[in-house]
Amino acid sequence: MNSKEIPMVPNRKASLPKVYGDTPSFLGVPVLDPRNLPGGCDVIVAGVPWEGTVTWGSFSSCELAPRSIRHASARYGGFLPEYEIDLFDHLQLGDMGDVPVNPNDPGETMANVHKAMLAVYRSRSIPFVLGGDHSFTPEIVKALGESGQGEIGIIHFDAHLDNAKSFGADLFPRCGPLHRIAQLPKVRKESIVHMGIRGPRNSPAQYEYARSMGARIFTTKEIRERGMVEVTQEAIAIAHEKTRHVFVTICSDCIDAGYNPGGPADFNGLLPTELLPALQTIGRSGIDGLDFVEVYPGQDPHGYSSHLAAWAMIYALSGVAQRKRDQG
Repeated sequence: MNSKEIPMVPNRKASLPKVYGDTPSFLGVPVLDPRNLPGGCDVIVAGVPWEGTVTWGSFSSCELAPRSIRHASARYGGFLPEYEIDLFDHLQLGDMGDVPVNPNDPGETMANVHKAMLAVYRSRSIPFVLGGDHSFTPEIVKALGESGQGEIGIIHFDAHLDNAKSFGADLFPRCGPLHRIAQLPKVRKESIVHMGIRGPRNSPAQYEYARSMGARIFTTKEIRERGMVEVTQEAIAIAHEKTRHVFVTICSDCIDAGYNPGGPADFNGLLPTELLPALQTIGRSGIDGLDFVEVYPGQDPHGYSSHLAAWAMIYALSGVAQRKRDQG
């Protein structure tokens, strides 16, 4: 079935390409061999079904999210009437399936993510990655730095700063990806932007660490006072200042818990009406990859958070498509 076809057709899900078992590819795009990625794709989707140390509670089930997000995406096409664009008119997409993970060896898993993302960038594509927990994001940014030229800016949507230097004995804590990202040689610390920060699960030490390196923190309070459109434009300007590349990382808890049942119980968050247009605008400004992490299907029987993740990726892809269209 052609991915561009409208989603409301009989037996669409059954006829979509499968990445494994009964799991369809994201939006029904062609399935790629990760050992031999072709040239010509604008965007390659990958999953990282990984859960490391849980920083609160117990099992969160986020390693099931790549599957649940792909299943949710079977409901959708690439046309957004509010932007009058169908992303499939302008972008070639493929789905390389899931990166291999080893639950007994976080280091091996991180190395696998790094290797897979290097392959994506060297195929002259950009990755859109389905998590999994937040701990693997630095491996994508590291691969971008090794594949590109110039410095990298980061736009980070999250309730939390996620820059803890450690969490017990875990070398790759899900509460520390922004610390690891900031240590990468190609990342310009002053072009790290945190969006949607709020609430009592943040620590003063992480807040001061972010400020000391020159990162920009947009709390939900500032976003509400100034408006999401204005803040998004400033975030884009900061991330692109003196950089050649921008990577976007989205933790599901940037969204208010009322709209994110498959995520942490973090309230006073962004609304979908704020996040989705922001992602379209950011995609239009030029990005070199994106991930969406920390979706917990086990606590979300209706899959709303998985659907929200699919929507977020579609809106960002729409912006990427619009940029390509406008640049001819």
